Amino acid sequence: MTERGIEKKSDRKARGRPRAWDDKTSQNTIKSLDRAMAVFEHLSTQSGVSLSALSEQMGESTATLYRILFTLETRGLVEFDQAQQLWQIGPAAFIVGARFLRRTSLVERARPVLRALMEETGETANLGIQKGDQVLFVSQVETHANIRAFFPPGSLSPLHASGIGKALLAFMDQEQCDRLIVSADRQRFTEHTLCDAEQLKEDLAQARASGYSIDGEEKNLGMRCIAAPVFNHYGEIVAGISVSGPTSRVSVDKISSLATSVMTAAGNLTSALGGEPAAH
Repeated sequence: MTERGIEKKSDRKARGRPRAWDDKTSQNTIKSLDRAMAVFEHLSTQSGVSLSALSEQMGESTATLYRILFTLETRGLVEFDQAQQLWQIGPAAFIVGARFLRRTSLVERARPVLRALMEETGETANLGIQKGDQVLFVSQVETHANIRAFFPPGSLSPLHASGIGKALLAFMDQEQCDRLIVSADRQRFTEHTLCDAEQLKEDLAQARASGYSIDGEEKNLGMRCIAAPVFNHYGEIVAGISVSGPTSRVSVDKISSLATSVMTAAGNLTSALGGEPAAH
């Protein structure tokens, strides 16, 4: 490579980020901007707050907070309700958030979450979405173990006989859930398949209460799956995350700890999509 080529390559890198990019020390932090962002983030958790209340909550002087709020107001990120004398998030905050959502990809954002879940549990991690009365598996990170569950992207499984499927049913709109239960052909795959509508509803109620669903050999004998819901920024369920494996490894006494890992992963993906994880 010529010297000119090296210079061009170096210049391109500099345009993207400086050499001190990996230096996370305070010398690279703009303190006033950091403080303003802290105020902005705190305000986003309020439905409307007075200047004095905000000062008390954040331990900052009203003069400092007013300068920050006034600056953010000029950008439309916050706004002031003159009648109630309250500060709240402004319309520009939504515009910025909407731009983020346009570049959000469920599968792309799920990959690191699935990989981390597989590494933590040692079992295959799956991502699935609803497609009619079935689960469409859209991503998977396989375990390194010899015996494993395998749901390649593009494969389908009935909602009633799938861990992810039951997570989707349990946390979707109740009317939609009831409609799917009534209309679906609840085929029996094993002696454990929940074909009876009332039994399935009871199972879904338990999933809602615990925060996770279980496929206990309901589709394939000898295989168990634990799943949890993923929500978008509207609080709507958009996917399910699960771990699956042979019952010899995904044993009954491991369900609780595996469920905690799965729910944490689902919460992490929910957060990455701009949603709020379910509280359990």
